[in-house]
Amino acid sequence: MATDPRALARRWAMLSCVPVLLLAAIVACDPSPDPRPADGPAGAQRGAAAAAPVAPAAAVATDPSAGDRGLAAEQDGYRLDAATTELPAGRAAGYSFTITGPDGRPVTDFEVHQTKKLHFYAIRSDLTGFQHLHPEMAADGTWTADLAALTPGTWRLYASFLPSSTARRSTEIVLSRTVTVPGTSTAVPLPAPAGTATVDGCTVALTSEPTAGAYRLTATVTRDGRPVTDLQPYLDSYAHLTAFHEGDQALAHLHPADKVDADHGGGPVLTFHAMLPKTGNWRVFLQFQTAGRLHTAELTLNVAA
Repeated sequence: MATDPRALARRWAMLSCVPVLLLAAIVACDPSPDPRPADGPAGAQRGAAAAAPVAPAAAVATDPSAGDRGLAAEQDGYRLDAATTELPAGRAAGYSFTITGPDGRPVTDFEVHQTKKLHFYAIRSDLTGFQHLHPEMAADGTWTADLAALTPGTWRLYASFLPSSTARRSTEIVLSRTVTVPGTSTAVPLPAPAGTATVDGCTVALTSEPTAGAYRLTATVTRDGRPVTDLQPYLDSYAHLTAFHEGDQALAHLHPADKVDADHGGGPVLTFHAMLPKTGNWRVFLQFQTAGRLHTAELTLNVAA
């Protein structure tokens, strides 16, 4: 019985697609990693530092989306919209923006997360000039972040938030956009990885050790060689740690696991369970409060390959 050549051709075309579809399925399943003083900018100069811990390879997260955390203006239907791509140099400026939801309208209903509805960060491309702010939202959904004076260069601005409980999310969304600050820009070299940093008379020593799927960061705060035990709650915790990856500015931020005790001050030891999703250097900003004053210690942490 003669076989229709066109039918054979069709069967051959279908069979030839099978390896491609199998390869696509394998790739899709591959888990490879990929008042103002309380919230103002970090100091203009790099903090004092000395010999650093290196986070082991086991610390690297395997979430394929984690490596790009905070580097997109849109995620899961939520978008960061701003009217400007340029801010002035050398003077305070407001940055107005909205968070647009999946329905295309500005979002006005946010969960309170770490005592705030939205956390806003600014960092220059060389990881200097860190600012952590908590802007207020107008009734129409417009937020305005009052930034301290920026130096010339390219800056990335991040908004971290949780939509209302109706969105049924348990993890924050972090969106960002870049702005240009005109003028002559001079890049500041990233300080070498270090285990200690000094700020406002306080010394922060940072050590790390591997844990399952991540690693434990332990910060010890001292003043004049004596343990600091009068840490005050800041954002419903005793400290806040923000880290930016050298090169792409991926963002990670976390609070210590230590519970706040209303009857006692915190410190001197703070423990963080960190998920820094990329190898290389991270610029770490550790914020803690004593006697009503917010301190920001800066140091570089290396995550090993």
